[in-house]
Amino acid sequence: MLWDSQTALYYDQWIESPQGSFALEQQKKLLLSLIAPWPRRRQKLLDLGCGTGMFLDFFWSCGFDLTGLDSSPSMLARARTKIGSRADLHLGQGEHLPFDDKEFDYCALMTVLEFVHDPIQVLTEVLRVTRKGILFLFLNRTSLYRLGLLRSHKDSVLSQAHWFSWWEIRTLMNQRIQPSAFRAQSILLGPTSTWRAVPIMGYVNSLLLPPWLGAVTAVAVDLVPMVAQTPLIAWETEPTG
Repeated sequence: MLWDSQTALYYDQWIESPQGSFALEQQKKLLLSLIAPWPRRRQKLLDLGCGTGMFLDFFWSCGFDLTGLDSSPSMLARARTKIGSRADLHLGQGEHLPFDDKEFDYCALMTVLEFVHDPIQVLTEVLRVTRKGILFLFLNRTSLYRLGLLRSHKDSVLSQAHWFSWWEIRTLMNQRIQPSAFRAQSILLGPTSTWRAVPIMGYVNSLLLPPWLGAVTAVAVDLVPMVAQTPLIAWETEPTG
């Protein structure tokens, strides 16, 4: 089984490594920059393909009311130990979501389309259950990361993925989603060996880049026109005298 307990353990061990933890922090930075315009308090978000919970805590800390779904019992077991009661977790398939129409405000797919049999069917289901916006994170086929990975880890789980280019994702969106608007960027310019919090390389790999360049690309899709948010008022003490 592709997503068995051994794979789940590998994912968690990678994230705990210096390179993995650095990469995760950069991906969170990328996501935060794209969802900044979205309201979050009292907003329901579905993390579809939540895996071992790599991004569950991030979405919870952003303020979303959180639901996760994954097809692997082994992955979900690890996610439950991390997130506890802060998220409602479900076992299920992305092609047939066990949720009502427009049940969620937002849906996140973090490196999910690479591993499903029918991306169009998954997107159809996501659109059925989502009202306001979709967040994608995908492995970039045109990146230095992929080139290095295929050379050194030919038999890894990631080598079995369908890596998308930015242009392929654009085509998928245009075919099915027809967004009101979208924002896209990438991060992690260098190969895996450079993913470290050290001078120069740490800085280069933390830069927000065009969507076709970095190792991972994120896209925030607005399904409805964004309503302008009222900024917080900067209260000042009236001058005296």
